[in-house]
This record gives sequence, C-alpha cells and structure tokens, in this order.
Amino acid sequence: MGTTDSGMIGGRLTPGQYEANFADLHPRLDEHEALVASDRCYFCYDAPCMTACPTSIDIPLFIRQIATGNPIGSAKTIFDQNILGGICARVCPTETLCEEACVRMEAEGRPVAIGRLQRFATDIAMAEGRQFYERAPSTGKTVAVVGAGPAGLACAHRLAVNGHDVVVYDAREKAGGLNEYGIATYKATDDFAQKEVDYVLAIGGIEIRNRQMLGRDITLADLLARHDAVFLGMGLTGVNALRMEGEAAEGVGDAIDFIAALRQSTGKTDIPVGRRVVVIGGGMTAIDAAVQAKLLGAEEVTICYRRGREHMNASPYEQDLATSRGVTIRHGLQPRRILVREDGKVAGIELDYTNDVDGRLVATGETGILAADQILKAIGQTLEADPLGIVALQSGRIVVDADGRTSLDRVWAGGDCRLGGEDLTVSAVAQGRDAAESIHRTLMAERHPAVAVA
Repeated sequence: MGTTDSGMIGGRLTPGQYEANFADLHPRLDEHEALVASDRCYFCYDAPCMTACPTSIDIPLFIRQIATGNPIGSAKTIFDQNILGGICARVCPTETLCEEACVRMEAEGRPVAIGRLQRFATDIAMAEGRQFYERAPSTGKTVAVVGAGPAGLACAHRLAVNGHDVVVYDAREKAGGLNEYGIATYKATDDFAQKEVDYVLAIGGIEIRNRQMLGRDITLADLLARHDAVFLGMGLTGVNALRMEGEAAEGVGDAIDFIAALRQSTGKTDIPVGRRVVVIGGGMTAIDAAVQAKLLGAEEVTICYRRGREHMNASPYEQDLATSRGVTIRHGLQPRRILVREDGKVAGIELDYTNDVDGRLVATGETGILAADQILKAIGQTLEADPLGIVALQSGRIVVDADGRTSLDRVWAGGDCRLGGEDLTVSAVAQGRDAAESIHRTLMAERHPAVAVA
C-alpha cells in the first residue's frame, strides 16, 4: 500500500523494509572489534566511569578482562553488580553516564565504548548459559515482589541468591516490564528481554505470576498476610492526559501503548501508522515513538516540545538519532487543542508558541497548526496510588529511606514508582538490588535476634 494514503494504516512498507528498519541499532562487537575497543581503556584507578554508573560496575576491571581474552570473567564482574547488565548495555544512556565521565571523552572527545563492550561480554555468557551464582540454603522466608520489570527482577534475583523464596506478581502477560513493553524495538531485538528474564529465573526460587495487578487481583494486605516482606516495583502504570479539546478523537493515543504494540508485533505490518504523525513530549518515550513511526513508513513525523532543546529529558544523542532518521523536532510549542474532522478522526493540532522567561514558560500569543492523522502523547506517566493504602507518597511517588523502606512496615519500593527515581533501567536495577539486601538483613535479624547481654 503506498504512502500517499491518508489516515492510519498498516503495511506501508514491504516486509524487507520492515526487517531492515527494525534491525539491531548497535550489533554486538566481534572479538577483534572488542579487543580494539578495550585497548583504548586507561584502566583508571578510582575511575570516574565507575562512579557514574548507578550500579557501580567495576568498569576498568571488566574491560581489562575482555582485553586479556576473558569475556566470561568480564560478564561475571558485570553481573555481580547488575544482573540485568545485558539489557542495560543496550538501553542505558551511556553517553550521559559512564561514557560521558570517561577520561578519553574529556581528552579526545571520544569515550571508550563501554556499553558495547558490556554487551559483548554479557551476550557471550548468556549465549553459553553461564550461571555464576548458586542459591544459599533456604531461609524459610518468602518475599512478594510486585512488578517483573528491572527493579523487581533485580530484587527477586538477589533475594533468591540469599536463600529466600520469591513470588513475583506482574500485571502483564509477560515478565520484563519496560524492557519488554516500553523501549524501541531496534534497541533490543531477537526477543532479548524474555531471554534475559529466563536467565534471571535460572537461579531458582523465583515464581512469576502473570496477570496479577495490585488493586485488581491482589491487595497489599493480602501480600503482607502471605509473605514476610513485600517489594513494590510496579513502575508507573498511569498515563498523563493533555486535558484539552479533541483528545478523544480517533488517531490520538498514548506513545507508551504504541511502543508496546510494536514490541509485541512480529512482522510490524499489523501496526497502523499515520502519514503525518505528531508526537507530544521531550523524553525518551517521545523519541522512541517518533523514530519508530518513521520506520513504519510515516512520511512526516514531528516531535513538539514546549521548552528548548536543552530542557529535553531525551539525551542529545537520542535527539540526534531521531533527526538522523528523518524526525523533525520543534521546540517552544505547547498543545492548545486537537482539531477533529467531521468523521471523528484527528485532523491536526493547534499549538501555542512559547518562551522561557526567568525559568517560567510563557505563551507568546502566536499560534500555529500542524496537520496530522495521528497524535501520540508522551508527556509522562503516573503512579496508580489507590492500591497502596497508607503507604506515604510525595509528588505522586512512594517515599522511601536510603534502603528503600517505605513508611509501611515490611514494605520496600524501588524503580520508577519511588520518589527520587531517575526513570532509568540501570537505576531501577540498583534500587531493586539494594532493597533486596536490606530485606535480607531485616529478615535475618528477625530470624536470629541479638541476644541481650546483662
């Protein structure tokens, strides 16, 4: 079907074009490439790249292990700190974390390819089925984990290693959370998210129960009655609305749902896309949705963001990736109303031009219209707070202490749902891992209370 057709349709491209468009963005390095890349590392003492990593992976060590022909040892170094090191190597914004901190970046403007080297090592270990950990003897304790995303899986794995039995309750049909449903298809191909879930579960002692949503199928009180502790890692399941005229029009949808449908589609021909697509937002979700709309065959894709480029949550690298794929990014545009045709389908969007004045967003009084037959909203997600009962919240997130403890006894939280989260997979992993250690210490203290000394 030709791309001159208007409206949202599937099959704008040939199967071969879809396959090429959604191929792996950064294929794994081969052995020679990995050796060359690892040779650029200075193996710094007190390395700034390690400090910049939310999971504190010993980056100089794992790169040295690659350089000396030991990718399996390198993978263990990575997994010791980040059991989801495989997906993080694919989706982590290394350009604003470890690679930005790399001394090669400061000296030469080109960092060591830390993310791609991490993928090289972890892919080899996973392909060979190398498991580096054994469960400790059973503690007889059980822990409920709500959410099978990065935080939940990291928490469950560390708890299992420490000898606890874990039941993971997840609302979706598949485990993986945003790794499975919320990232661009070209960032994690070949069903990698599910392969990583299987790798994590291979430790044993972890049961996943799908289609179990907190507040619908289970309650926090139920979980506390059945288990010795609870970890909340269900992410943000609500989606912010534009709250404006025309939002209910056919062709207006949430970018996160668009991305999820793409992640679950095999041939991509079943995913309808408009000829002219407008994406509202400035974060990674907006970029992922816009780029993939273009890869599906949309002729024009425009991201509209209310502030300037420097305020966008998406990294400069991701913004450049979008423009290199033909996406137009327009700044200083705030949605005013959605234009709707007589048949109820979206026709376009009217926007206010804006300026930043002393840190405040101010409309200039000018407006403009963009024609569109599809509008995707990527303006943030929210926490469904009702099922949490008396758990303390602030700014729509769960309040926790340094160990991830909530205000409710025996309940911990981590990932996007907790206050102070960075909305990064790698940060969620660190929070889940650290909460698991806190849970373990607490449960062991209950099991072996200190003896009072007279």
